[in-house]
Amino acid sequence: MQLDVFTLVPHAFAWLTEQRPVATVLGGELDLRLFSYRETTPLRNGQVDDDPYGGGAGMVLRVDVVAAALAAAYGDRPPRVIALSPQGRQLTQEIVEELAVAEHVALLSARFEGFDERIVQHLATDALSIGPYVLSNGDLPAMVLVDAIARRLPGALSEGSGELESFSDQLGGGLEYPHYTRPAEFRGWRVPDVLLSGDHARIESWRKEHVR
Repeated sequence: MQLDVFTLVPHAFAWLTEQRPVATVLGGELDLRLFSYRETTPLRNGQVDDDPYGGGAGMVLRVDVVAAALAAAYGDRPPRVIALSPQGRQLTQEIVEELAVAEHVALLSARFEGFDERIVQHLATDALSIGPYVLSNGDLPAMVLVDAIARRLPGALSEGSGELESFSDQLGGGLEYPHYTRPAEFRGWRVPDVLLSGDHARIESWRKEHVR
C-alpha cells in the first residue's frame, strides 16, 4: 500500500516510523511518503496559510497551496485524498479496514483553524475526524490513521495477535471485552473466576457476553 501524508512538519513523523506496527511493515507492505506543503507552495517565503476572510483567530491552510502540492505529486491523477478535519466523518474501524486494502491513499493534515473549505469540497474526496475537538498539531490525526492502517497490513502484528481485534466481527461490532492479569486478587478486587478456570469455551462465552 502507498500512503502519502501532506504536512507542514514531515519530521514530526520520525518517531512513528520507528515504532511498531509502522516500522514492521515500512518498506514492505507499506510505502509511506511525507510531503511538505512548503516545498511546493506558490507563495513567497514558504507561506502556506493565511488569515480567514471575515476575521477570527488562527490561520487557515490555503487552497492554492494544497492544490500545488497535489499537482506536484500526482499531476492531474490524484489518488483517494482524505482531509483530516474535526468536521469530517467519524473515523471507525470499518473505515480503517476499507483504507487498509486500498492501493493508494493521500492524507491532508492542517493546523490551527484547519483548511480553506474549498480544499475539503473540491480537492479532497473525503474528510475524516478522529473526534469532535480541535488540536494545535494537525498531524496527530494523520498519525492516528497511519498507525490504524499499518496494524491491519499483513505482517504488522505477531501471528495470532490480530485474531480478535477490537471492533471485529467476532465481537459483534463491540469495542472490547474486559481484560485482567495478575495478581488474581488485589485489595479485595478479584478476577472473575471463569477467567481462572482454564475452560476456554466458557471463557470465550464470557468474553462475548461482556463486550462493550
